[in-house]
Amino acid sequence: MSALRTARIIKPSRLSPPSSSKTVCKLPETKFNFWRNETRKLTLTHHHPTHLVKTAESPPVMAQSDSSSVDPTYSEIIVVRHGETAWNVDGKIQGHLDVELNEVGREQAVTVANRLSKEFGISVVYSSDLKRALETAKTIANACGGLEVIEDPDLRERHLGDLQGLVFREAAESNPKAYKAFSSQKTDQDIPGGGESLDRLFERCTSALERIGRKHKGERIVVVTHGGVIRSLYQWACPNIRRPGKIMNTSLNTFHLSDRDEWTVKTWGDVSHLNQTGFLRSGFGGDGNSG
Repeated sequence: MSALRTARIIKPSRLSPPSSSKTVCKLPETKFNFWRNETRKLTLTHHHPTHLVKTAESPPVMAQSDSSSVDPTYSEIIVVRHGETAWNVDGKIQGHLDVELNEVGREQAVTVANRLSKEFGISVVYSSDLKRALETAKTIANACGGLEVIEDPDLRERHLGDLQGLVFREAAESNPKAYKAFSSQKTDQDIPGGGESLDRLFERCTSALERIGRKHKGERIVVVTHGGVIRSLYQWACPNIRRPGKIMNTSLNTFHLSDRDEWTVKTWGDVSHLNQTGFLRSGFGGDGNSG
């Protein structure tokens, strides 16, 4: 254990996202390539009933926030995917299985932690309670002055049922029933073995982020979580935009959550801090097969 305050588990109440919202998407001409090692500075606003998109014309470096001020009408949440694991490299499905970071993942965690400690005034760090996220979160919290790490099970990866522990490329043959459920286009399709539907994942993680945002208005916080969760958060903020590409390990994705029931994506897929350390371009996880 690092010299951090004792982490505590939050038992969150459920806050279901609005189901009656209408959104109209105005897409920019620029085509995004989210899976490259580039920062995308953009404003993607989910506001009822409109959905507006803007892009910035600046170089691929994440905009530095004023660490002394966050508008009191919103919270700034920097959502980070955990560092690399050996199962990411091997293409194994993790889900809720508690896999630790590998050495590359620990190096990535140190690098993103140093980045955040220099560029942002972080008040608190939230994390999934799974080891790969929690170790990443503790590394960030330590670099930011020994901040509190608050564990929240609602930030866990999607539970993938009987697919967990299988090599993805072998899953269709090893467990065709579970793989068929996973591959279904029905968002309410559960996966045999206790696995979650996409709808259940979406409700769980968007409710968690809204709850955290409402608690920390006027603050800048970090949330360390998983690829499937981050994709769901993007879907809620940008329902009419095409799905993002791969969510890279320790990528930074910044959301503003306002008092007006408005989500704004300020930056997306920033891995510029990994330029010198390397990161997985083709390893499993962080995409539509995330686990």
